[in-house]
Amino acid sequence: MRFALIVIGLVLLVAGLWVVFGHGGYQQTDTLVQLGSAKLTATHDKAFPQWLGVAGIVVGALLAIGGFFKKG
Repeated sequence: MRFALIVIGLVLLVAGLWVVFGHGGYQQTDTLVQLGSAKLTATHDKAFPQWLGVAGIVVGALLAIGGFFKKG
């Protein structure tokens, strides 16, 4: 259990840092026009919200520290 807390905490910490420093994002595709089977789409690159990265850092650090100091 202790090892799992440390690993999950470190993964969340790294993912949070990745988002905070602007590398985290996803693509969203919108259909602009559809006529029968033909359609015109547009794809936009969106960034993850900054608060999500900060939350990942805080939760990840707490889990990792909790895993290091947990007895057992």
